[in-house]
Amino acid sequence: MKNLVIVESPSKSKTIEKYLGKDYKVTSSKGHIRDLATVGKEGLGVDVENGFKPTYVVSKDKKTVVKDLKKMVEDADFVYLATDPDREGEAISWHLASELGLDLNENNRIVFNEITKNAVINALKEPRTIDMALVRSQETRRILDRIIGFKLSKLLQRKIQSKSAGRVQSIALRMICDKEKEIAKFVPEEYWTIKALLNKKIETELTKYNGKKITLNNEEDTKKVIEALGEDYTLKDVVSKSKKRSAYLPFITSTLQQEASTKLGFTSKKTMSVAQSLYEGVNIGKEQTGLITYMRTDSTRLSKEFIDAANDYIVNTYGKEYKGNYRVKNDENSQDAHEAIRPTNINNQPDDIKQYLTSDQYKLYKLIYARALSSLMADSISDVLTYTFDNNGYEFTVSGSKLNFDGFLKVYGEYDKTKDVVLPKLDKGDVLKASKVENIQHFTEAPARYTEAKLIKALEEEGVGRPSTYATIIETIIKRGYVELKKASESGKTKFFFPTEQGNLTDDKLRDYFSDVINIKYTANMEKELDDIAMDKIDNIEALETFYNEFEPLVKQAYDKMEKQQPEKTGEVCPDCGGDVVIRNGRFGKFKSCINYPNCKWHESLVKKEEPETLDRTCPECGAPLLKRKSRYGNYFIGCSAYPKCKYIEAIEGEKPKKFFARKKK
Repeated sequence: MKNLVIVESPSKSKTIEKYLGKDYKVTSSKGHIRDLATVGKEGLGVDVENGFKPTYVVSKDKKTVVKDLKKMVEDADFVYLATDPDREGEAISWHLASELGLDLNENNRIVFNEITKNAVINALKEPRTIDMALVRSQETRRILDRIIGFKLSKLLQRKIQSKSAGRVQSIALRMICDKEKEIAKFVPEEYWTIKALLNKKIETELTKYNGKKITLNNEEDTKKVIEALGEDYTLKDVVSKSKKRSAYLPFITSTLQQEASTKLGFTSKKTMSVAQSLYEGVNIGKEQTGLITYMRTDSTRLSKEFIDAANDYIVNTYGKEYKGNYRVKNDENSQDAHEAIRPTNINNQPDDIKQYLTSDQYKLYKLIYARALSSLMADSISDVLTYTFDNNGYEFTVSGSKLNFDGFLKVYGEYDKTKDVVLPKLDKGDVLKASKVENIQHFTEAPARYTEAKLIKALEEEGVGRPSTYATIIETIIKRGYVELKKASESGKTKFFFPTEQGNLTDDKLRDYFSDVINIKYTANMEKELDDIAMDKIDNIEALETFYNEFEPLVKQAYDKMEKQQPEKTGEVCPDCGGDVVIRNGRFGKFKSCINYPNCKWHESLVKKEEPETLDRTCPECGAPLLKRKSRYGNYFIGCSAYPKCKYIEAIEGEKPKKFFARKKK
């Protein structure tokens, strides 16, 4: 072996190995190989008193992986580290270099934003050293999360039986709880509208009286207006204009998660999982290739190569009038480390490669393809016509529109349906009669609860968390039992976040004792500091010391003053010892137990068993449908529906492997 290339994902390694010749071997670390230990003071794995020095250990499930990697490194003439092109990927490369004994001063780090042959070959021509500023930023984030997570979780478990708290998950919970408080305080206000149906087909609405906006607060006022109306509605004003709509910008991580949620019904976790598979590579018949660029990004920038290729495609396919202008607009907090999410090759049209993709891959790829291509297309143009009718000083208006040039909607129209509202041709001075006049009662509506898409958008706007973290944040607060994602009514289709009783209690206690550090402004500023560390602008140890000096006194105060919540009694009697039965929060949800625990160990789960999800795949051993199941450990895995007759089983990437995964097929 001459050259060894180490990536994170096995599927990525298979794709890349096809691009390189016999002088290269590509292997995978299968994600992180080590993490902070749980030793030392308070089990933090961080020596707070000696410059926040971390202690790392190889994860139990990666010991064999590391052993195999070390053997490969010994046999190789040179080792390239090709983990993901972000801070976490940089940190993984550093952990690999440290554990495998690689020289940190050597140009052995390669990065590429897309997994295509050209991108990988070009990256090999420009290796660099590991960026230690990025590593320090990621390490600081991990240390912060460990300190906050461990200390707050232990406190809340002891005091109120909450499972955990975290730096960013607590802010997401706060936002959901605040929204619920806003809704509870909301007092609806009454208002009325008056509509007149003219010539049996033109529905107009009262907007002004003698040129001034009119507001109707009760039924009595509306009746007075109706009594003052005459029979004639005279067309007073005709306004005709063209309205342009610019194309949407290409996807960044958060907008992809939002659009996939609203248009495809995907959860943020599902979106990122499917996007990962598209990024890592798919066999499309003629080649194995990554279909999209790196899916963790906050930049709307596109490469010149893609812009040129897409512009040629637009002109050749739709005509030069459909070619638009390239625009880029990044948030002030954007790191702009990678370009937007786009197809790696504009010629890989979704329908042409549909046969090689799963149903979910096809849906998401088609959405990404359409968004990126349409972002470079011309504005759509609509003809907008507005009529204003006068009736004794009361002005009724109606507007219609007709799409004149579809522009970017030629490609993105499937995801942005606009309907024409065509008005009959009328001339100023025309007099119409009303076939119906009605007054309608309304009430102002309370603020809407967060959907998954809206919560992601709100977190992004507040500068809390980073694109790669949103899916994990949402999954955590649901899994901890702090919020529920459910429909607001039986007839509704959209799911909203509702805080649970335990979620509200957790937020209240964090608000009472940690308002100085668990708040939106402080957390967003912390993200800014992590960005500054990544750019080598500030010292990471000083940032940790500043935080810790604020945080630790609050923890001590909370231990002293926060009251311990007693478990709720059910009124039942323990069948084993006769003691009171209480409800407790456990690792796998709520359960009943004897108040005399640990002397009496009687218990009974209150968690409903989760039904398995049927997947769009069949078992490779027996052909039966595969199911996504939840294990007794709380994590998910894929198993055969014919179990126990067929014992095929596989892990899901991102889920912590448990002992039962040792029972894989022989």
